Amino acid sequence: MADGGRIVVVDYHKGNLLSVARGLAEAGATAEVTDDTARIRAAAGVVLPGVGSFEDAMGYVRASGQDEALLDVMRAGVPFLGICLGLHLIFERGSECSPGTEWVRGLGLLPGSVTRLDAGRLKVPHVGWDQIHLTEHGRACPLFEGVPEGANVYFTHSFALAGDVGAAVVTARTHYARSFASAVWEDNVYGVQFHPEKSSAAGLKILSNFAGIVREREVRP
Repeated sequence: MADGGRIVVVDYHKGNLLSVARGLAEAGATAEVTDDTARIRAAAGVVLPGVGSFEDAMGYVRASGQDEALLDVMRAGVPFLGICLGLHLIFERGSECSPGTEWVRGLGLLPGSVTRLDAGRLKVPHVGWDQIHLTEHGRACPLFEGVPEGANVYFTHSFALAGDVGAAVVTARTHYARSFASAVWEDNVYGVQFHPEKSSAAGLKILSNFAGIVREREVRP
């Protein structure tokens, strides 16, 4: 049973949890930071943020049982938003791992891989403001309602979704080192590569939209 519009920010001991919770509060949501799997399962909405290593994060998520809790809520139709590393983890596999290991298995909710940005002549990590270019799917996405095409948002990452991620789920693309999917959407599951909590007015609008998605599901008969 969902808990009265409460959005859980999942604490898997990786990253900027309080800034995400503050951003949600500013957007008018009731947010709680917790690592408790029962609280995650009872949430009206779930945000999986994070900055750090794919391998380390998946190690904690599996050891704590958060993997099953997260899959349960996503499969139950609970609105879910993955941010940066939280986006990466919902895919099948990531290449950010220890020497001698080629891939680390992710949650596998969506098919596709996460790979390192090829630096070339550009600096990696990709840090700072950059544009999101909405796809046709993105223009229909409730997370981006009122967000203009080409909006500037804040990135900080060295890995991104690879070319094997299906075009049907991609809502936005960004061009840095390569063209990569910077946002995805399938049913109740949303994910963004950038940090809406650090993205000024555009980011606040995205968090507000997510809070609205959660509220709408709560009042739906």
